[in-house]
Amino acid sequence: MKVLVTGGAGFIGSHLGEALMQRNNEVVAIDDLSTGDTKNLHALMEKKGFQLIVDSVLNEPTLDALVREADLIYHLAAAVGVKLIVSQPVKTIETNIRGSEVVLKLANKWRKPVVVASTSEIYGKGSSIPFTETDDMVLGPTTRNRWSYACSKAIDEFLALAYHREKALPVMCVRLFNTVGPRQVGQYGMVLPTFARQALSHDPITVYGDGSQSRTFCSIFDVVDALIRLVEKNDTWGEVFNIGSDEEISILELAKLVKKKTNSRSEIKFISYDEAYEAGFEDMQRRIPNIAKLKKAIGFQPRHSISAIIDQVVESLKKSNSS
Repeated sequence: MKVLVTGGAGFIGSHLGEALMQRNNEVVAIDDLSTGDTKNLHALMEKKGFQLIVDSVLNEPTLDALVREADLIYHLAAAVGVKLIVSQPVKTIETNIRGSEVVLKLANKWRKPVVVASTSEIYGKGSSIPFTETDDMVLGPTTRNRWSYACSKAIDEFLALAYHREKALPVMCVRLFNTVGPRQVGQYGMVLPTFARQALSHDPITVYGDGSQSRTFCSIFDVVDALIRLVEKNDTWGEVFNIGSDEEISILELAKLVKKKTNSRSEIKFISYDEAYEAGFEDMQRRIPNIAKLKKAIGFQPRHSISAIIDQVVESLKKSNSS
């Protein structure tokens, strides 16, 4: 099978490409390298059956040719990371909405199945914990850049599901909850690699707010496994799935655990959200997925604990620093 992965040089895309290749698929990755990196593809670049196209999904003629030749599309290309979303809202909105619009239009033209990567941000300020796929969205005002990402990804989902209902296009939306692991960088606000890098350098570990807010973290290896197994089922198309772990941890406890595991001399430093992002920035106190639907569909159960994931991220950073 020939698989097209948009955003294929990114953290998730590169791991997905590796897993697909290990299953004897051909993989074509397209990435404009705005947040992706060819270093992520080191294990794939010389392999037969892999190809990287350095271009944007907004380049319709290029994407048209790639979609025509593909058997399956994973649409991962998006503006990602809280820092990027807050600092570049125009890029966030245009990249996410226009990119998905082009991908879905061409997928429908050539009748190719598409998995659209979405986000836990969809749930916004919802308070029904854990979040279930049919829960209401509760978003903040349009005057807060912070909500543009959630809104843009919601539109992506609406459009994808509309193609399924109206055009019978095989489409699936997956809402990812804090996917973490080797090769992820903290440059765009990802908390675990940021903590690990700070701890290894014995720099202050910067916790936003009071650290009482809690999250779950799911290993990239568990996420990629779920992404591949979902498309192997016949009854998952036209559906929305949460993909994540249900092991909850506060951000302060995460910082303490990273510090302990790295034997770091770092102090834990608290920074206000206003200082970290923008005035009036709103964060969610808890963001926990209900993964019952995913468990029912493919028997999903996260295999990697948060402790094991921290070890993987730390080891990856050590190797990167020594190379």
